[in-house]
Amino acid sequence: MKLQRKNRRALALGALAVSGALALTACGSDDTGSNNGGDASAPANAAKIDCGDASGQLQASGSSAQKNAIDAWVKQYTAACKSVQINYNPTGSGAGVTAFLQGQTAFAGSDSALEAEEVTESKKTACTGGGQAIDLPMVVGPIGVGYNVPGVDNLVLDAPTLAKIFDSKITNWNDAAIKKLNPDAKLPDLKIQAFHRSDESGTTDNFTKYLGAAAPNDWKYEHSKSWEAKGGQSASGSSGVAQQVSQTSGAISYMELSYVKGGMKAVKIKTGAAEPVEATTENATKSITEAKVVGTGKDLALELNYTPKAEGAYPITLVTYEIVCDKGNKAETLPAVKSFLSYIASEDGQGVLTDAGYAPVPDELITKVRSTISALS
Repeated sequence: MKLQRKNRRALALGALAVSGALALTACGSDDTGSNNGGDASAPANAAKIDCGDASGQLQASGSSAQKNAIDAWVKQYTAACKSVQINYNPTGSGAGVTAFLQGQTAFAGSDSALEAEEVTESKKTACTGGGQAIDLPMVVGPIGVGYNVPGVDNLVLDAPTLAKIFDSKITNWNDAAIKKLNPDAKLPDLKIQAFHRSDESGTTDNFTKYLGAAAPNDWKYEHSKSWEAKGGQSASGSSGVAQQVSQTSGAISYMELSYVKGGMKAVKIKTGAAEPVEATTENATKSITEAKVVGTGKDLALELNYTPKAEGAYPITLVTYEIVCDKGNKAETLPAVKSFLSYIASEDGQGVLTDAGYAPVPDELITKVRSTISALS
């Protein structure tokens, strides 16, 4: 774990050095989810956003899985709050948490909840006056298993088969195990090109948690933000693996569902239910309703169920947390942090998620999130 944190710190420093090129800003073009300066095309519900005393620049980084959601939120928010510039750098969950702990950002996005030692560290670094970092669940997303296999438009896989594919134990698309799950598919004699994340990623952490929980006999690695299995190929960020799969015949990888496009299709997952489950936001929500809050105090970290048996419950999901200090936030950024987080947790903010390819946080939980945000200091 110490080596992992050391690598993550290096990633964070490198990522911040190029944040000008990668950041999502409120002063750029529309395709980055930015502010147009309040022209006639501004979102109709912009007036509903309470800007309060928010102003200045808000630096944040982390989860690339939530980038498309952040894009949509920033476009809405900055149309109303023109005195705020939001720079979100999708460096990956690990690098984002490290940057936050080092006091370089106002909040972080992470697809995995904070570890105990990170909370302890936050009390000494990012959060002053007795505060500590907390997890606020804000985005629900299915982790789609995207594939690019010519002639195969409908593919079913189960956890043991996925585990063997990503552990280089199944290496060809016409393998007997895949044929058994897809008797009607015309599976080609084609090498499997399995891609994983090269950066520390909460998506990797959640995907390997699923493999460990649903296929314990076939996946012998501990879950981690870093990829532990041997073999395969790698790419950086959700967009990186998505690009590789869309361009590579025979490729497969895991990514937040909104990235499954550009010629890719998503695998249906065989679970304990009668029918294989499609990766949709609705089906992810069915699974997330079984999650339990395991954080203490104001922390709202969740324990997910990766082996649901309910019909239509998609098992490979992630929750992206926005990580902030419960108290001891920097005075110069606190108004903007509270204003922006309040908006994205609001009914309007959560309502944006479905069109962006995500699912909203269940009502009971998001109510707790809103209450926690209002008390940030």
